[in-house]
Amino acid sequence: MASMRDIKRRRNSIASTQQITKAMKLVSTVKLQKTKARAERSKPYFDKMYRTVASMLARSGTISHPYLNPQPSAKKAVILITSNRGLAGGYNSNVIKTVTGSGLKAEDLVLFAVGNKGKEYFQRRNYRIENEYHEAIENPIFSDAKEICDDVLRLYLSGEVGEIYLAYTYFKNTVVHEPQLLKLLPVEVPEEDIESARSNTLMNYEPREEEALEIIIPKYMTSILYGALVEAVASENGARMQAMDSATSNAEEMIGKLTLQYNRARQGSITQELTEIIAGANAV
Repeated sequence: MASMRDIKRRRNSIASTQQITKAMKLVSTVKLQKTKARAERSKPYFDKMYRTVASMLARSGTISHPYLNPQPSAKKAVILITSNRGLAGGYNSNVIKTVTGSGLKAEDLVLFAVGNKGKEYFQRRNYRIENEYHEAIENPIFSDAKEICDDVLRLYLSGEVGEIYLAYTYFKNTVVHEPQLLKLLPVEVPEEDIESARSNTLMNYEPREEEALEIIIPKYMTSILYGALVEAVASENGARMQAMDSATSNAEEMIGKLTLQYNRARQGSITQELTEIIAGANAV
């Protein structure tokens, strides 16, 4: 059985940890309110952008363009969005699992890592890390998304990669965050948009179709990526707030158990001392 000193030392240690987790929870809560509001403000724009481009392509007929046609390369570029720090529950591991469990072959992946946690995981397993952007996830701005998209599109247009994917965490609400793997290129139009477009006239382009797509698709990709960065930051803070709340509650429970254990040990010590005093008195 542990001594009273050991129990007290452990209880004090857990109490100190509890103070840290409580402070981290408060910080994450404040950050969540800001990032949640930002994600909610930007979401309608990016949803509308996606629906508009999908509808436009569905009404475009047959267009031969690299952004729409599969490239010959078997390589797949994946933009992986994780956090720079841990202590966020399963936030990072869940995003990583969407990539490792996607069926994409490890030797075919070319990773663009946004956030240190994803980079460190795949780097240890000898995946190809083409580039990293650890600062972009701290406070995402539109130019960060454009820089990443420019780098990925450069490989795609050169034929080095044949498909582009985006792995991030979708912010549904404060407690629900869903990891997702989206295919960005070649652009795939949803079947419902194609069915809807059949009853409408074909899309006319000015200038030519190819020139218009070369402008529209990169902007579309950048918008989708920026929206994903904003949602990922909100999801990270939500996950960290929940993790720190659980850690604080667990610490409270452990402190209660150790306090009970300490009191029992103290009571046992007092009883033993009294027994020794009484035994000594009887001996006299």
